[in-house]
Amino acid sequence: MTEYRIIDAFTDRPLAGNPAAVLLLDEPYTDAWAQGVAAEFNLAETAFARPVGDSRADYELRWFTPAVEIDLCGHATLATSHALTELGVSGPHRFTTRSGILTVADDGERMWMDFPVNRAAEAESPDGLVEALGATAVWTGRVGEFLLVELEDEAAVRGLAPDIAALARLPHNIVIVTAAGSETDMVSRVFAPRIGIPEDPVTGAAHTVLTPFWAERLGRTELTAHQASTRGGDLLLRLPEDTPGRVLIGGTAVTVAHGTLRLQARGADRGGRRSGT
Repeated sequence: MTEYRIIDAFTDRPLAGNPAAVLLLDEPYTDAWAQGVAAEFNLAETAFARPVGDSRADYELRWFTPAVEIDLCGHATLATSHALTELGVSGPHRFTTRSGILTVADDGERMWMDFPVNRAAEAESPDGLVEALGATAVWTGRVGEFLLVELEDEAAVRGLAPDIAALARLPHNIVIVTAAGSETDMVSRVFAPRIGIPEDPVTGAAHTVLTPFWAERLGRTELTAHQASTRGGDLLLRLPEDTPGRVLIGGTAVTVAHGTLRLQARGADRGGRRSGT
């Protein structure tokens, strides 16, 4: 039998932040099995970690939404490191992933994920964006599958009631909406209906885009952030001077459930669509 944990990430209290299911495996599994398990949990992401014989990493880490496998997930990475710590596995934890080697270190107060930076280039708003959001952008940019949308102020971000079906018709898997914050440097909300996530509660991968964007505007390399979903979540962000092209994303996590999956993983294959949250 396979054990699992449900862990709320980017929060210090249960029933907040972003929940992820984490499975720590010691045997191969098929893509179809993993996708089926992720659909069964029906959380934004389910993480599958397995020890590997790699000099650069200790675990292979993969992430699945209820619909697809994705390239990068912050909150489920944080949750996986939290699960390993609970099991007595000391860090830093090194993961080999579709986005390269990712490391999570614990400073005693929070965990810090070392992720690649994604810098959005200014671009025209796609047709239908204003109608889908119900708000007017003051700036839009793109990088990979991310569409970054700046709104006038925090109230506009918090008050959004977008047309999720219309957002799913836009040519971007992940739509990040942001503005300067009042109590934090930035606020954001993230929508990804094209990959099975109408609104993501707290999105680590989105902050690989948000951090360089707001760092340039505010002239600082250390930032605070709040993702203003219904559950909400808080992050600390750093652009380290000694490793250009990387961002450190800090947060905490809480385990809310621990159980046994009455299914056995068998076989091994690779494939699936790619994305990131």
